[in-house]
Amino acid sequence: MELKRQFNLLKEFFEREKIDYALIGAFALYAYGYTRATCDLDFITRIESQNKIITYLESLGFETLQKSEGYSNHQPPVGFAGIDLVYVGGETAKIIFKAVRQLLMFENLNLPVVSPEHLIALKLFAIKNEPKRKFKELADIKEVLQHTPLDKEVIRDYFKKYRLEAYYDEVVEE
Repeated sequence: MELKRQFNLLKEFFEREKIDYALIGAFALYAYGYTRATCDLDFITRIESQNKIITYLESLGFETLQKSEGYSNHQPPVGFAGIDLVYVGGETAKIIFKAVRQLLMFENLNLPVVSPEHLIALKLFAIKNEPKRKFKELADIKEVLQHTPLDKEVIRDYFKKYRLEAYYDEVVEE
């Protein structure tokens, strides 16, 4: 299945079920002007929707490989791309979804995308939880900063929040 059709299928489901969602990962990077190869689709959504989303994906033939409170990973059937979902709740969800932007991803297809600040925060969170991802995630952060004007103090605060301030100077050009 071509990516645009898969995105449309997922968008229709999320909207029909009134599920908050937004792109994260490589396609969010693309929305902000940086192209990086990827093999899957990454979304953030609310934790309350996890079971409904997993049931839907499994009805399409996806196999759930991993499921935790904050994450699920889905191996695709033939013709689909894999899907990773990050789940958030409470105040974090309110903040993230309030800042989501509708951006053009394909001709005639707008999708919600996390703000560039939240994309950076998610990448720092990934480094904190899986340090071997450091080089890839820092490279992505650097690209977002080069393509998108952001408040450097807000970004510095995210580095501090995840106790990764030692990496700040590596990616932020003052």
